[in-house]
Amino acid sequence: MKGNLYALAYAAVLGTVCALLLTAAAAVTAPYRQANAEAEEVLNILRVLQVPLQDDTSARQLGEVFKSNVREEQRGDVAVYVYSPSADQGAIALRFAGPGLWGPIKGFLALEPDMKTIRGVTFYEQEETPGLGGEIVSSAFREQFVGKSIVDQNGNPGIVISSAGETAPNKVDAISGATMTCDKVQAMLNSAIGDILKEKN
Repeated sequence: MKGNLYALAYAAVLGTVCALLLTAAAAVTAPYRQANAEAEEVLNILRVLQVPLQDDTSARQLGEVFKSNVREEQRGDVAVYVYSPSADQGAIALRFAGPGLWGPIKGFLALEPDMKTIRGVTFYEQEETPGLGGEIVSSAFREQFVGKSIVDQNGNPGIVISSAGETAPNKVDAISGATMTCDKVQAMLNSAIGDILKEKN
């Protein structure tokens, strides 16, 4: 009986100590995790807008490059990031997000100054299946969007991600075996496209 009580007490004390240590570690590392998350977002905005970056750019330097080259604007209900390297109207990036197959998917869509041609797409958060839906972050998938139109031949807004059908100015090939993830990404992008076109009009 004494042995059982001792074991229970020991387990309770050990569990409490471990919980306190984990809580303390989470509290201590929280600012660093937050800083890393912010740096990852900034990096994705700079990349999708094609702002020139050095390969060895530090997190602090990323912030400086961002402040020097990109400004945030509110266009109606849509927050956009504008990159204007010249006096011309700049390219813009806007955030998109939504539920993926296994968790949230978040990224940025960039448009050229004409507001109808895609400059780039990036994903900074996703929990999709590695080798399948997780391939949305691959350069092979993302680079398909560059130069694509956000409207079809008839002027209807939207991007199509599909392996079926003919080539179209607003169509990119889906990832084999990841139809559901591609459908969800398509819906997110089209929601963002609809929002920005509404504000443009």
